[in-house]
Amino acid sequence: MDPEFRSFIGDNALSIDLINIAPLDDLHQPMGVIEEAQKLAADAYGADHTFFSVQGTSGAIMTMIMTVCSEGDKIIVPRNVHKSVLAAIIFVGAKPVFIQPARDKNLGIDHGIPTRSVRRALEKHPDAKAVLVINPTYYGVCTNLKEIVDLVHSYNMPVLVDEAHGVLIHFHDKLPMSAMEAGADMAATSVHKLGGSMTQSSVLNVKGTRVNPKRIQTIISMLTTTSTSYILLASLDTARRHLALNGQEMAERTIGLAQYTRKQINEISNLYCFGEEILGEEATYDYDPTKICVHVRKLGITGFEVENWLRDHYNIEVEMSDMYNILCLITPGDTPENIETLLEALRELSHMNDDVVEVKEVVIKVPAIPQLTLTPRDAFYGETEILPFKDAADRIIAEFIYVYPPGIPILLPGEVITQELIDYIVEHVEVGLPVKGPEDRSVQNVKVIVETQAIF
Repeated sequence: MDPEFRSFIGDNALSIDLINIAPLDDLHQPMGVIEEAQKLAADAYGADHTFFSVQGTSGAIMTMIMTVCSEGDKIIVPRNVHKSVLAAIIFVGAKPVFIQPARDKNLGIDHGIPTRSVRRALEKHPDAKAVLVINPTYYGVCTNLKEIVDLVHSYNMPVLVDEAHGVLIHFHDKLPMSAMEAGADMAATSVHKLGGSMTQSSVLNVKGTRVNPKRIQTIISMLTTTSTSYILLASLDTARRHLALNGQEMAERTIGLAQYTRKQINEISNLYCFGEEILGEEATYDYDPTKICVHVRKLGITGFEVENWLRDHYNIEVEMSDMYNILCLITPGDTPENIETLLEALRELSHMNDDVVEVKEVVIKVPAIPQLTLTPRDAFYGETEILPFKDAADRIIAEFIYVYPPGIPILLPGEVITQELIDYIVEHVEVGLPVKGPEDRSVQNVKVIVETQAIF
């Protein structure tokens, strides 16, 4: 090993970089210490079973979908799902039924999915195998999850929850209801995002009898490296212990710090950070106050520009940005001192842009969900050709186009490209937002399905 790297990382970390020898159990068939650790985690998260994931929450999400779906099955999902959901849909050959999340026209962001939209989807597709819900959303907003769970269960259908941004909600009653508390069947939770474990370590929580734990173990094993990281496993176990013992206190302090931050930001000229005033609808039933979404439109610059400015001038990394917002996460690791640094930076930025005369209009017309003419799997593996993206209207795309973070697809394989979508994506590229997915990283060209010629 390189001596400099060893000196940097330390012998303690290297000493637990082990393999699955007998005394250390095996994540693929846990019967010892890993099984015990997962049972303790299930107790902490209010689950019947918990599975550790060293493939991140993406691996846990893919496990959920591949557990309940087979080729040709329908699954009801929000349109703003993470790309891992669609990757799993491609792998199994499922057919996505999309629900459009509620759109906040003032902020230009998506909230949760309304219960009424779920009801309509269930009435139209009672043969679907599951419903997936994002709770909380990337911006911290929650739908009425308990109501949706009860509705979906009335169809004897399981509910899967992308709970990537919700580990702390298990440990404080001032935070939104967790998926397990709402009675959801499976939930993928990023312990590494806010819970203190290491990057790429997450959990898959399971409740009830609608899904088979043995099937889940088989699927997650298929998706997991056989060289499992005991550093990641140990960090999951110790994060669980810390959360179980101190989670309420950690969350209480974090909530207090976040509410202080929100109040201070709302006193800065031309900035707005939403709070409980946005609540009251099905799709905005509750919110996680530790998510600080700062609306920057009145500064006359984009959220992406603000993100870069904070990085370049204050060494501050935000969670993500979009056209008119930045998202900051207040975590148990934050201190009053680094919060003051953020506030100082935002005050300076506001002062620099205080004389803005022309404010960019927040006219964010999100294109309608495009027509899905092939299953994502058939399109992804179909015969393709390369076209200039600006000339690809009315063609069927064979690859993803998404904004990352957070990884929400704008187009996915099998959908028809519209001129409206081309204009929307080009606008994102031109303002510098991180549009990704195509093999051509410049998004100048895309892969489309070859058109067949009729033979007469």
